Amino acid sequence: MKVFIQPALNDANVDATQSNTQRQLAISITADTQTEFEFDRSVPLNLCLILDRSGSMKGHPLETVKQAANELVDRLTPGVDRLSVVVFDHRAKVLVPSQIVDDPESIKRQIKRLSAAGGTAIDDGMRLGIEELAKGKKESISQAFLLTDGENEHGDNQRCLKFAELAASYNLTLNALGFGDHWNQDILEQIADVGGGTLSYIEQPEQAVDEFSRLFNRISTVGLTNAYLLFSLMPKVRLAELKPIAQVAPDTIELPIQQEADGRFAVRLGDLMKVQRVVLANLYIGQLPEGRSAIAQLQVRYDDPGMNRTGLLSETIPVMTNVTRAYQPAIDSQVQTHILALAKYRQTQLAETKLQQGDRAGAATLLQTAAKTALQMGDKGAATVLQTSATQLQAGEELSQGDRKKTRIVSKTRLQE
Repeated sequence: MKVFIQPALNDANVDATQSNTQRQLAISITADTQTEFEFDRSVPLNLCLILDRSGSMKGHPLETVKQAANELVDRLTPGVDRLSVVVFDHRAKVLVPSQIVDDPESIKRQIKRLSAAGGTAIDDGMRLGIEELAKGKKESISQAFLLTDGENEHGDNQRCLKFAELAASYNLTLNALGFGDHWNQDILEQIADVGGGTLSYIEQPEQAVDEFSRLFNRISTVGLTNAYLLFSLMPKVRLAELKPIAQVAPDTIELPIQQEADGRFAVRLGDLMKVQRVVLANLYIGQLPEGRSAIAQLQVRYDDPGMNRTGLLSETIPVMTNVTRAYQPAIDSQVQTHILALAKYRQTQLAETKLQQGDRAGAATLLQTAAKTALQMGDKGAATVLQTSATQLQAGEELSQGDRKKTRIVSKTRLQE
């Protein structure tokens, strides 16, 4: 397995007479298979379920989560994959210690016996979940599903984020699932972003099985781990000072950037999947001589758990532009769509800030703008959700917790069918 990198500028041409030109560089990255038969999830999966069993989960909610969890157990490969289960209320405990799945029925019986009571301490659940996941991380793809329906009333949200950072440093991926309408959007979103995973919204209990299945399908395409995008910029080329790098597919996330000892910039990508990952960089290009010119070089550093090899490097890929005095734009429509995806996300984030400040009119305006942006990129589902929320605010109505969560979710990704 190798890494495939494909760069594209929003406009491949640059005007030689301009002293400064802004360009958006879209970088598509995938774990690329040599043949259509190569990718068969030959690398063991190391999965930890961190499940909320507080009193608010009592009845139908917890029953659907237990069903979803047991269906995942059935999808694990006996004798190959590992599983651990941690449950939490106002304190956490290990229900199923990290183990190779040799007796699925025994694990399912333990899950079925779960009952709901008590408060919510998400950080304690994360602590034990990370400990269990770390036990089986060697030569495997390590992922956690953290599910909660409430606020971290018996815990510390900053501690949650510290645990997410710790997980990422151990090459463990945290996916967050918000259940119902009363979970903390900001904290779960940050846990998923920092932990290199994805945020899911289970609006109704009966959606739990499908959402667990969708997320399992996604992590089953992971082939390479601990990936970093490395890039060096040529003279007269620089990154924008404010928010220079973001991921725009499959989810939109602002990405932190760091500088390597050799002067290259590095962006942590985490796991690489067959699903295309797209990173968008905001560049400024100084005046260059006419002709074909390299403005950057790209490379990915990664681990291959299937081969038990770390620190592998992909082929170095140049980013070229055509500098001409007879300038005519050469627009890439796909990159333009990626730019719109990032705009939709940032407009919605600003709207949420306005809403928190009590400025409903400002929030409505920004949501309406985000709806138009979604339409431009062909995301009709998001456009409908965003426009509906804008219309409610303009009519003087409050947005429900569910409306606000769905609005934020559609800003990050396309709605699932």
